[in-house]
Amino acid sequence: MKRRAVLHLLAGAALKPSEVFAQQSLRTVGFLSTRSASDTGDLLDALRRGLAETGHSEGRTIRIEYRWASGAYDRLAGFAADLISEGVAVLVATGGPPAALAAKAASSTTPVVFLTGGDPILMGLIRSHNRPGGNATGIRLVGAETLESKRLALMGELIPQASRLGFVVNPTFPPWHFQVEDARSIERGSGVHVEVLQATTEREIEAAFDRAAESRLSGIAVAGDPFFTSVASTFIELAARHRMPAIYEPRAFANAGGLASYGPNFEEVWRQLGVYAGRILNGAAPSDLPVLSPLQFDFVINLRTANALGLTIPPTLLARADELIE
Repeated sequence: MKRRAVLHLLAGAALKPSEVFAQQSLRTVGFLSTRSASDTGDLLDALRRGLAETGHSEGRTIRIEYRWASGAYDRLAGFAADLISEGVAVLVATGGPPAALAAKAASSTTPVVFLTGGDPILMGLIRSHNRPGGNATGIRLVGAETLESKRLALMGELIPQASRLGFVVNPTFPPWHFQVEDARSIERGSGVHVEVLQATTEREIEAAFDRAAESRLSGIAVAGDPFFTSVASTFIELAARHRMPAIYEPRAFANAGGLASYGPNFEEVWRQLGVYAGRILNGAAPSDLPVLSPLQFDFVINLRTANALGLTIPPTLLARADELIE
């Protein structure tokens, strides 16, 4: 017998039967994201918690293959096809319509669990919310495109004297037209003018802040966009440099030094993504799992940043905030 074969036999004999079975039975979960790994740590922990609730953990029952587009949406189709070719048991697609559509287009049979704004029926992802009917299900951020006016309205309350506000949006993100439409809706009857600032790169984000400062805008709201989240530090540094009050979607911005955030509780959303992926691994059909919507939205104010900007937060807003960072 060859020495290499003997070594393989010895290695196998050193493992307990349960360990040998675990090595042979690991299933692959595909993970496709429009974002980057560096800004998603806490959310990945939430995803893993959801998987654990259904009996799955990396290295024991599953392995996870990650693909990160880091805001380059044109890479998603190739990443999705690559994951499908590896024979993933389920494909989790996060970061809005670009990832969800890429995953759905890559296969009509591999189960897909998506996280997206917009209506997944209109996007062709599912047939109905209660009975998706195909190979995809997940979580719909209901009203994601209509949260922009809410954030601008909150900025108006943070700065009561504001008459001109900026809105930073990424025109390569599919729902951006709806985001702009919603942002401008606050102009009707409010007396507040909204200046739209487009940005698709970090350099353009810097130019948008320069323009906001030159235009003497009182503050800005940043559209919900996976690329923007992946470069959160850029926004926070520029806002501090220009002493520009800004409100964002994920609470991670406020945690990192942004003035305020308002949006879904993404940790809970990602936990549920993990639960759905685990249920499918356990035999559930995506066609039978209804599309869910988040019920919890968080308003966070960073009082340290407010003090640095010389802002006095109205007591009514302090009372409404879900969290105050001191």
